[in-house]
Amino acid sequence: MMTNIDKRDRARLFRDRLQQAMRQGNISQTALSRLAGVDRSTLSQLLKDQGARLPNAQLVAECAAALGVSADWLLGLSERPEQAAELIASAFAMTEVPRTMIDDQIFAWHQEAKGYKIRHVAAHLPDMLKTEAMLRWEYTPSLGNGIDQAISASTDRLNWMRGAGSDYEIAIPIAELDAFAAGRGYYAGLAPDIRRQQLAQLRDLHAQLYPSLRLHLFDPREIYSAPITVFGPLLAVIFIGRNYLVFRDTARVTAITVHFDTVVRAAKVPQRDITARFDALIGQVA
Repeated sequence: MMTNIDKRDRARLFRDRLQQAMRQGNISQTALSRLAGVDRSTLSQLLKDQGARLPNAQLVAECAAALGVSADWLLGLSERPEQAAELIASAFAMTEVPRTMIDDQIFAWHQEAKGYKIRHVAAHLPDMLKTEAMLRWEYTPSLGNGIDQAISASTDRLNWMRGAGSDYEIAIPIAELDAFAAGRGYYAGLAPDIRRQQLAQLRDLHAQLYPSLRLHLFDPREIYSAPITVFGPLLAVIFIGRNYLVFRDTARVTAITVHFDTVVRAAKVPQRDITARFDALIGQVA
């Protein structure tokens, strides 16, 4: 809700913010008067006036444009000095996704959110929790001779996750694990030994790292989720295939966080039963 401000207070706030923007931009009165197309004496009088005088809309707009700030901020109608286009650009971005599990941008987001809770719904199984054999099967077709370097980097990042001070909550569809154990669909042709080892690794990492790592198994027939990652309160990312949709504005980060928490509440397997569930899946591998 907008708070009404006395005209004298608004005029004082305008002068303060105008001078602040001039200092930050290293722009003198002479330079600003030239850029804004206003007489220097008019600008000087406006800055010195201690009364309730406010400039007209045209002068406010020209000063804001010259200083690279928003007119709303100058007038005390916003606490964000960025112009609308900059706010939109910082709140939302589309980032291209390479076909690799060691995308540097993803790792940079993990580092940025160090100490915060990371919430994740994987597209398939979480890359950072995969065995070397699983990574070779999945990524060799796209990475070729670069697979060894990629696996080394993935190991480094798992080790980083162990000591990052961040809690990780990872939600996995039960149907994905069932298909994995059976070698169906995406996992058709994956050797039984690799599937058993991978399931055992998921089980063991959960047991070793709990509660800083929590795996949540949910039924996608009851609640659907696209692949997402929420990096604390900082940003939320939706994976759409060749691109990530990246949101940094508080409202959308909060909304996606609430969605993730709803998925977690719908989880079918309690944390105390995760080990038994993975043991059962390992026993189902042909």
